[in-house]
Amino acid sequence: MKRNGWTMEPTVGELQLDERSSLRRVAGLSTELTDITEVEYRQLRLERVVLVGVWTSGSVAQADASMAELAALAETAGSEVLEALIQRRERPDPATYIGSGKADELRAVVLETGADTVICDGELTPAQLTALEKVVKVKVIDRTALILDIFAQHATSSEGKAQVALAQMEYMLPRLRGWGESMSRQAGGRAGSNGGVGLRGPGETKIETDRRRIRERMAKLRREIREMKTARETKRARRSSSGIPQVAIVGYTNAGKSSLMNALTGAGLLVQDALFATLDPTTRRADLDDGREVVFTDTVGFVRHLPTQLVEAFRSTLEEVTGADLLLHVVDGSDSLPAEQIKAVREVITDVIKEQGSAAPPELLVLNKIDAVDPMELTRLRALLPDAEFVSAQTGEGIEGLLDRLAEVLGGLDVEVGVLLPYTRGDLLARIHADGRILSSTHEESGTRVRARVPHALAAALAEFAHAGGDGAAPAEGQSA
Repeated sequence: MKRNGWTMEPTVGELQLDERSSLRRVAGLSTELTDITEVEYRQLRLERVVLVGVWTSGSVAQADASMAELAALAETAGSEVLEALIQRRERPDPATYIGSGKADELRAVVLETGADTVICDGELTPAQLTALEKVVKVKVIDRTALILDIFAQHATSSEGKAQVALAQMEYMLPRLRGWGESMSRQAGGRAGSNGGVGLRGPGETKIETDRRRIRERMAKLRREIREMKTARETKRARRSSSGIPQVAIVGYTNAGKSSLMNALTGAGLLVQDALFATLDPTTRRADLDDGREVVFTDTVGFVRHLPTQLVEAFRSTLEEVTGADLLLHVVDGSDSLPAEQIKAVREVITDVIKEQGSAAPPELLVLNKIDAVDPMELTRLRALLPDAEFVSAQTGEGIEGLLDRLAEVLGGLDVEVGVLLPYTRGDLLARIHADGRILSSTHEESGTRVRARVPHALAAALAEFAHAGGDGAAPAEGQSA
C-alpha cells in the first residue's frame, strides 16, 4: 500500500522480472568453436546468430510463422538475430540438415554477418551437428537445445530446476564429443587378462566416464522428481477433497496465461513479453460473482514441436490438467495462426491424458489480446470460434463476461442433491453454502432439509444423507435413492 508518498509495494512477479533483467547476457563473450563437452549444451552463450530452417510441408505463412517463432526464441535466450534463411526440401538432408551446397552458402552468410552461432529450426542428430559445424566453423545448435537453454534460465523452483536439468542431460548424453583414445583414463588390459597381446585397449576414455557420470546424475534426478511428484499429488488430492472447482489455465507460450491469471485472481505473477517467461505452476483462489470459490492453476506454456525431453521431464507438472474440473485454454488472438496454436496445445494435453488413463476435462477457449487484433480479423475469429470468450487481460475488456461464463460452465458440472442434514453436521451445511448453490432450504425437527447443486466431491461427502432428501431431488451421482 502507499505510505508517505511511496508507491505500491512490488508484486512477486515484478521482483522476479527485475531480477531476470539484471541477469541478461552481456555481448562480447567469445563463442568460438573449441573443444567443448557437456558445457556446450548446459550454458549456451548466444550472441549474434543466423537462423536456418527447412520447409518440408505446409503453406508459406506456416513456414514464415515457424521462423518468426524461432527468432523470438533466440531473442528470449539473449541473442541478436542477424539473418534468417529457409530452404524448401522434401526432407532434411541426413548429413548436414540443409545439404552441402546450402551449407557452403551458410558459411558465406556467417562470414559476411560476423555471426558466431547458427540455430537450426529442428532437432538435429549428433552427426548432423558435427558435419554442419565442420562446414560453417561456428557453433551450431538446434531448436531443442535453444528451448532447453531458455528453460534453464527461467526455472526458479527446485522442482523446475531438477526437471530442466534432467531434460538437458537426456538431450546431451548422445551428443557428447571428445578426442577418443587421447582422453584415456585407464591403462586397459593387462597380460593374462582380457585376451592379452593384441587385444589390450586404451581402457575407459574420458567421454565414457562422462557418460557414466551423467547417467548416474540422471538416475538421481529422476528419484528426486518422483519424490516431488508425490508431494504435488498430495496437494492436488487435498484440493480435490475440498470440493472447490479447479480450473487449469493452459495454452501456447506467451499467449497471456499469467496476465489472465493476474486479471482473474490478482496473483501478481511475473508477466513478460517473452516465450516461456514462467515455468512453475502457480495456484490461487478466487471468488466468482455468484459467491462460488474457484482454484486457478497457471501451467507451463506449450510450443510447436515441444521437445520430447521436456514433455517427459515436466510430466508431473503437466499432470495438473488431468485433475482439473475445467481447462481454460488461452489462445493468442494476435498470432497469425491461432488454429496452429490450439492444435499444438491439444496434442500435448491429449498425450498426457491418455497416459494417465483419465477422462479429458471440458475445455473453454479464451482468445486473449483482442486489443491488439485488427477489427476485421477479430470478426473472422468470432465466426471461426463461436463458443470462445474474447478478452484482453491487459485492458480488462471481456473479463466480466469470462467470469460469468465460468460460473455458468462450472455450475453445469455440479450435481443436484437432496439431503437431510442433522443439526450436528453444520460443517457440511457450511460447505454447501461455500462451494454449492442452495435451491431450497427448510428446518425440520430432525435437521435441515436442503436441495442444492454441489461439486462432485461434495456430493460424495453428502451421499450418506441423500436417502432422506425428499422433494423429488436427485440423489448424489453414483448413489441410489
